[in-house]
Amino acid sequence: MAARSSQPASDGPVTAKDAMRQRILETTDRLFYGQGIRAIGVDTVAAEIGISKRTLYNYFPSKDALIVAYLSRRLRPAAITDAPAAEQILGDFDRLERNFARPGYRGCPFVNAVAEMGDPAHGANALAITFKEQRRLWFRDLLRRLDVADPEGLSMQLMLLVDGAIAAALVRGEPKMARTAREAARVLLAAAGVDVGGVNAGDASLRDASARNAEPVPVQISPARGRRNKTRHGVARPQRLA
Repeated sequence: MAARSSQPASDGPVTAKDAMRQRILETTDRLFYGQGIRAIGVDTVAAEIGISKRTLYNYFPSKDALIVAYLSRRLRPAAITDAPAAEQILGDFDRLERNFARPGYRGCPFVNAVAEMGDPAHGANALAITFKEQRRLWFRDLLRRLDVADPEGLSMQLMLLVDGAIAAALVRGEPKMARTAREAARVLLAAAGVDVGGVNAGDASLRDASARNAEPVPVQISPARGRRNKTRHGVARPQRLA
């Protein structure tokens, strides 16, 4: 299932319709991620924005459509940089630790949505699979640069470390779970023949690489006080979460 971008298709001026769509999605993102999809009804989203449910349904005909749009907005592929591949891979776990420590972090929105919906046929499942596969392919492409014997298998092992770190950090309330996962990733890379001796947490190049792929955090928006994380169009954009 292909995810459509929630951003305006044109680089020109944002129309009133575009602006309202983004306002709905920003509010939905904050409420769904912060409080849970099941806990938030369409009437709550509409009331938070200050519009009628009928107006909201003009943009999204059902709550399921709103859920799919909310997740699609967060479906943004991570970029591969010119930094050494091993640094980028291990730097991803440093990024996770920073995100785990942020107030309001509630894990991966895609996993949360799948767990809440409990329906394999729901559009949330297809988007979650797409997101996780995007992340795996990011690892795989970096591993190919390193010329490891089995980039497909090793990329899945790294993804399991990422998902395990997210779960452990949430259960234990301990951001340093990401460091443990990072050390496990280092062991896997070394076993695959990758020289990781010179890659240390906190390396400047590693920080630069991971900063380009910042972890998604809930977009905090107050209707009365304006928006944060604005783009040049004045539209808040969620960061990547997991």
